[in-house]
Amino acid sequence: METVARWNGVINGFVWGPVMLCFFVGTGIYMSILLGFPQFRYFKIVWKEVLFKKKAAAEKSDKSISSFAAMATAMAATVGTGNIAGVATALHLGGPGALIWMLLSALFGMCTKFSEVVLAVNFRQRDDHGDWRGGTMYILEHGAGQKWLAVLFALFTVLASFGIGSAVQANSAAEGLRIGFNIPSMYSGIALAILTGLVIIGGIKSLSTVTMYLVPFMAIFYIIGSIVVIAFNIGTVPVAIASAFKHAFSDPMALPGAIAGWSVKQAVSKGIARGVFSNEAGLGSAPMVHATANVDHPVRQGLYGIFEVFVDTFVICSMTALVVICTGTLTGRPDLTGAQLSLVAFENGIGVFGKYVLSVGLSLFAYTTILGWYWYAETAATYLFGLGFKPVMKVIWIALIVVGASGGELFGTSGNEFLATLWDLADTLNGLMAIPNIIGLLVLSKVVHKLVKDFDEKRRSGELQL
Repeated sequence: METVARWNGVINGFVWGPVMLCFFVGTGIYMSILLGFPQFRYFKIVWKEVLFKKKAAAEKSDKSISSFAAMATAMAATVGTGNIAGVATALHLGGPGALIWMLLSALFGMCTKFSEVVLAVNFRQRDDHGDWRGGTMYILEHGAGQKWLAVLFALFTVLASFGIGSAVQANSAAEGLRIGFNIPSMYSGIALAILTGLVIIGGIKSLSTVTMYLVPFMAIFYIIGSIVVIAFNIGTVPVAIASAFKHAFSDPMALPGAIAGWSVKQAVSKGIARGVFSNEAGLGSAPMVHATANVDHPVRQGLYGIFEVFVDTFVICSMTALVVICTGTLTGRPDLTGAQLSLVAFENGIGVFGKYVLSVGLSLFAYTTILGWYWYAETAATYLFGLGFKPVMKVIWIALIVVGASGGELFGTSGNEFLATLWDLADTLNGLMAIPNIIGLLVLSKVVHKLVKDFDEKRRSGELQL
């Protein structure tokens, strides 16, 4: 295990290191220039499309789901513990300036996610059961003609999902319920397994129906709770924002020379890394569910990708960061990181009620991530092993939820060590997913440009209504 951990640390340092982070942001910048900055010029119609368009119901015989339901399912996976624990960790390691770099990476990440979704819808395929299947595997095989890269991506996805989508998320959900309501982790694990099983047994239709109602509720709940904390500390908000901008480009400790440069580097790297981890722009995960949407043009579904990144990072991640900074918890408790830092920040802001806001938010975010990531795992597994593997994947998924939630109670210290190792491996595999995904995106960038041009022409002619 020590050897595995050592090699995993080396690989993780690369996939979440400066080279790959430049690869992430650079791809977003390149696609933004190539496509004429769709995250800006489409921003008005994004809101009209997502929030005000009448949601047309799909025919019963059609295995697709609505565009909004597809986005809600994708957001179920992206809006997770990274928005709470991940943001707090970035601030702990990189200082308040990490928030600015998180937002800057998301600005270009909106275009990356948009492009991924457009390609996923364009190259999707029907499986033998009539379900739409799409995502990076299909983009690489049917678009770029690189089946070996498609297989590699699918393998990374399946392996990463066991940790990042199931066991570790179940552990976070159980931890949230234990913190807020003192519920034993074993009971939480069993309940989560039952609730998840009832949803995933119905496939994408059942998944999307649940997430379409649960995701907006949990997002609004957490945002309102955060706004209350910020309102109680409104006097410190201008200082918090100024601090974030100042320390994005300068050392918060005012240390000299190389040490100061290292501090700014930490703000940049941790902010970008946790931003990408949270909104998953460039990882190739969300397109797998966006490809199931009942939509008349690939670019129309891409608009939902822009909205997804905006809400995840600019709204929810920013809320967490402001709560941590403006309550003084970041500087007052330098010994804390992750979910514990966020928890203390909420308690400092509004007292014991803050604990309940954080615990419910953490549990809901983790549970919806389990649901969203199940579809990614199933899509990748069926691509590799065929549709007959679906029941096997369901059993593995549910078992991992129980083990993840109650590992400490079941196996003691060894259970916690197992989860920590699983998390580290999953984090690395999650980053490795980005390599074949971004290669496919860059190779097929001209296809995205052609589809965007076609969309603009049909929109101007009135053939497509927005």
